[in-house]
Amino acid sequence: MSRFTIKHLMFGGAAVCLLAGGLHAKTVTISCGAVGAERQLCEEGTRLWSEKTGHDVQVVSTPNSATERLSLYQQLLAAQSGDVDVFQIDVVWPGMLANHMIDLSEYTEGTESDHFQPLIRNNTVDGKLVAMPWFTDAGVLYYRKDLLEKYGQSVPETWEQLTTTAETVMAAEREAGQDKFWGFVWQGRAYEGLTCDALEWVASYNGGTIVNAEGDVTINNPQARKALALASEWIGTISPQSVLNYTEEEARGVFQSGNALFMRNWPYAWSLAQSDDSPVKGKVGVVALPRGGENGRHAGTLGGWQLAVSKYSDDAPLAADLVRYLTSYEEQKRRAIQGSYNPTIPALYKDDEVLAAVPFFGELFETFKNGVPRPSSVTGEKYGRVSNAFFNSVHDVLSGDANPEQALSGLERDLRRLSRRGW
Repeated sequence: MSRFTIKHLMFGGAAVCLLAGGLHAKTVTISCGAVGAERQLCEEGTRLWSEKTGHDVQVVSTPNSATERLSLYQQLLAAQSGDVDVFQIDVVWPGMLANHMIDLSEYTEGTESDHFQPLIRNNTVDGKLVAMPWFTDAGVLYYRKDLLEKYGQSVPETWEQLTTTAETVMAAEREAGQDKFWGFVWQGRAYEGLTCDALEWVASYNGGTIVNAEGDVTINNPQARKALALASEWIGTISPQSVLNYTEEEARGVFQSGNALFMRNWPYAWSLAQSDDSPVKGKVGVVALPRGGENGRHAGTLGGWQLAVSKYSDDAPLAADLVRYLTSYEEQKRRAIQGSYNPTIPALYKDDEVLAAVPFFGELFETFKNGVPRPSSVTGEKYGRVSNAFFNSVHDVLSGDANPEQALSGLERDLRRLSRRGW
């Protein structure tokens, strides 16, 4: 069995923690997130691989913000650093990081056929499988079952219904003395998470996906403006002003403490809300996000994370073996049951033990299977700049610094300028 120690390193100015093994000759270093139970589950999974193979693993914690994490990765890879062998990468990063990653198809022995094929296609760049799917995601709506029942309210089908219901319950709870209670919490900081939230609003109103599959900039349209106008009305009414600085964990903290009726988040928050020490255990329901009006649709942004092996790794075959283990059926099943992380293997959505632990996996299978993609494939290496321009424009609207017409007109000009030489 491996022996583990703790080390701290500085990468790109960010302090990161290494969980390092010290007995075996070979060591693989992997970057893992720390949102919710991510870090714990990563450590447990790598420990199981270590015990099975006799090799050590160093687990590197990176920033929770996807935007900050990408910047750190780009610094490491630009320096051709071998400090990290396996990178946990966002679903929208394969095109940006492909040149720095090995072709995993040389090591998978065909296991990629077990996964959602749209994710495999997403992770294949110029014929090279640059990453294996680890867990997938789509935005979902959490709600307090007990409070909706208490006040005779229904689960909202549209964003307009959510707004009205949130106003009603929030007013009643505050009148009852819950002065910290809010109607709706979500991710409003100017970062990738806001791109995900805002894309859901826009897509739910049939306003497109910023840039369409042909590469045309489509964001400046009446439906997108309508979606942002409604969201801007939430600030200071059903959502706190501080939501403009919320990431996933800030939103979860408010909701799980019992101080919100609705929350937009990813499926990982389910197991934490149901934990023994959670004030809302047994009081939470999960459904698809609301439609944009009666003619809109339910839209959850496709999220999720992949595992990729750096071509600067000193032992790529060993690192690839770790990736194959962590993305396997049994390991994804363990993560689904313990942490409600969505598997990327369709068969697990019919597994009785998984469905007993996370009932909504079966009910929302189509939501997860058909999540709204961000325009990363069509914009390629420029996606980071596209997303940055989008979430900053949205943040300006939410902050009251611009109206939807101004923000989206300016965004359209910026994106067209960015695309002049092609995506």
